Amino acid sequence: MKTLVIGSGGREHALVWKLAQSEKVQKIYAAPGNGGTVSEKKTVNLLLGGRDPASEEAQQVLLNFAQKEKIDLTIVGPEAPLAAGIVDRFREAGLAIVGPDQNAARLETSKVYSKSFMKKYGVRSASSVNFTALAGALEYAEKHFRKGDESRPLVIKADGLAAGKGVVIAENAAEAKKTIEAFMKSGVLGEAGKSIVLEEYLDGKEVSVLAAVSISPGKKGVIAPFISARDHKRLMDGGKGPNTGGMGAIAPVPDFSLVLQKDFESAIITPTLKGITAEKMDYRGFIFFGLMVVEDRCYLLEYNVRLGDPEAQAVLPLLGSDLAELCEAIHDGSLSDFAIKWKKGAVCAPVLAAKGYPGQFRKGDPIAINPTSFGNTGAKLFVAGASKGAGGALGSGLRTQGGRVLAVSALGSDADDAYYKAYEAIRFVNFEGMLFRKDIGREQNDLNKTEVQVKNHG
Repeated sequence: MKTLVIGSGGREHALVWKLAQSEKVQKIYAAPGNGGTVSEKKTVNLLLGGRDPASEEAQQVLLNFAQKEKIDLTIVGPEAPLAAGIVDRFREAGLAIVGPDQNAARLETSKVYSKSFMKKYGVRSASSVNFTALAGALEYAEKHFRKGDESRPLVIKADGLAAGKGVVIAENAAEAKKTIEAFMKSGVLGEAGKSIVLEEYLDGKEVSVLAAVSISPGKKGVIAPFISARDHKRLMDGGKGPNTGGMGAIAPVPDFSLVLQKDFESAIITPTLKGITAEKMDYRGFIFFGLMVVEDRCYLLEYNVRLGDPEAQAVLPLLGSDLAELCEAIHDGSLSDFAIKWKKGAVCAPVLAAKGYPGQFRKGDPIAINPTSFGNTGAKLFVAGASKGAGGALGSGLRTQGGRVLAVSALGSDADDAYYKAYEAIRFVNFEGMLFRKDIGREQNDLNKTEVQVKNHG
């Protein structure tokens, strides 16, 4: 089997790494891939000449390549190519591809559409109001905070894709006004912020659940949830600092009980399946459910129409099933007969970021890795934003290229074992200005112990 993985981040590296373990897979092309994918067995990076995989030109290049090389299965990692309709293009050409069609991709690409979908099909979520006019949005925000000091913050969401910068939790009226005007008047997010969603703030614990989806017209659909995960969005320990694309993830989540899992299935998965089926979406791919757990009830914060990043780097190492076979089941409609298996244990996957992230960050710094010592920890290094020069050894020739540079993913017998393995491995990785949280998978009362364990990397 020949496979093509589209994307260049840590999620795509994890997909390539997992696919390479399949006996069914003989060759993997990563387009454009990164400094980590090129080092995986069976894998070749397919450079796109600097083209964005979401562009019309790049999609045609990818389609031509898949036809010429007789690619058996394509997997799309990031949201932008999905939003641009790459799945529709491949399926129209008779090629097997894992991902939602452009119609289904709106569940992520438009917050307004997504919230209306949730309301229409009874998916439990926070109450919200949509606005396309600046005056109406400002008036609503002003009334919200007029309730006094007891009023909760207000969540402001840009309608379109905004590279992780489209959600702001406003603590007061001044912050809300500033954000709304920046989105709708100043256009800091371009077209993505011209319409917005103002949403009720939910105070609870966040949980991420990735799932396989196989829903196509004329066939009985199924959504098969994976084990739970938790991302850590804030830049600094204790959940402080600005929001980021994710500073690390764990899997599974210890406090996501069987009771909560059942509530999630009945209140969110079942109506989502009903809605996707009713809307006649061709959804054969993966989905991300961003949840907030409040008083033993699950609320949906958002859909992503692909695997989460960095959640994939925590979840895929625990997958006991053959990923290529799972993707085939998703595509051909046999997912309901596919028993997804999971390994015992837990994964901790802290992210190593470049100095300045999530703002303007450094690029081009060499990454130093002690391959023997790192390898002895049993951890896996997933590359997110790093390019590779000459050399084949782990880390050889790697240079920083993105804000989130690497993820150090460690599988342990339990959460504590995974945590200590991950942070032990970080000791053997270094680049100029390297930033990382020291509390991934730890509760607040564990921070002192955490800092002792990683004191050499503060």
